[in-house]
Amino acid sequence: MSAKKRIAITGASGKIGRVTVEWLEKAGYELFLIDKKAPLTDAHPAMIADLENFGATLDALSSVGEDIYSRPEPAAFDAVVHLASIPHPRMIPDADEFRNNMLATFNVFEASRRLGIKNIIWSSSEVPTGVPYDQWDAPYVPVDEHYPARGISIYALTKVLGEEMARQFCLNNADMRITCLRLSNVMAPEEYAQFASWQDDPAIRQWNMWTYVDVRDVAQAIEKAVEYDVRGKDEFFITSDVTCMRTPTQELLDRYYPGVEKRKNFAGNESALSSEKAMRVLGYHPAHRWTDSV
Repeated sequence: MSAKKRIAITGASGKIGRVTVEWLEKAGYELFLIDKKAPLTDAHPAMIADLENFGATLDALSSVGEDIYSRPEPAAFDAVVHLASIPHPRMIPDADEFRNNMLATFNVFEASRRLGIKNIIWSSSEVPTGVPYDQWDAPYVPVDEHYPARGISIYALTKVLGEEMARQFCLNNADMRITCLRLSNVMAPEEYAQFASWQDDPAIRQWNMWTYVDVRDVAQAIEKAVEYDVRGKDEFFITSDVTCMRTPTQELLDRYYPGVEKRKNFAGNESALSSEKAMRVLGYHPAHRWTDSV
């Protein structure tokens, strides 16, 4: 990091948000936390804001200073890390999930544009590429960024449309950068104990081809995206380099996805969702494997 950058983090109290705050804090960034609920730490200035409300979003993303010196200003942040969303299908009624995720994402994109904030990192997902893969004719493996978009659930649809909205924002605003990180089933270290229960029945995890990513690697990828200074919309899969299974990936694919085109031979339990682009372009390197913790 060449200079101390000021970063706004939405969803800062969530599973990814908490780890990202710690990661970026250690890296020397100046942080501002935004969430619907009170922050878990008082180490950084924060605002409780409902991102479904455009005025609240605009206000939160124009925050400068703290305590009695706080005030609204344009271009208050060097980047916005937008993590706030309903994170899974059917947690709330579909229409409510669509409204929440789409409206919050639009409000963050549009408020940033109006305020002159040029860099947005958004937590997309693997799901815009047709998850669960076993419910349709997945075209090929490894899954990469050229995979066809398909929103099977309402949650997935919000990610498909969110990525297209990001593309349109950048088409119409040449100085904007929106980086869509396609996070794959984010896991915290304390969740690795459950992986043992899946080993005798791989079908339990067939839905996303046995893919996951450690939350600490997500935080690493977010920092890489903050520092990636290329304009326009882009998307990157962020996954572990191994699956959640001990069974070799090639064996799993031959058994559970026999009709899918195999564009390579997989070594060991290598991930079937490829982070090669993120590694090559962003400099992302997954550093945490579940097998190191079990």
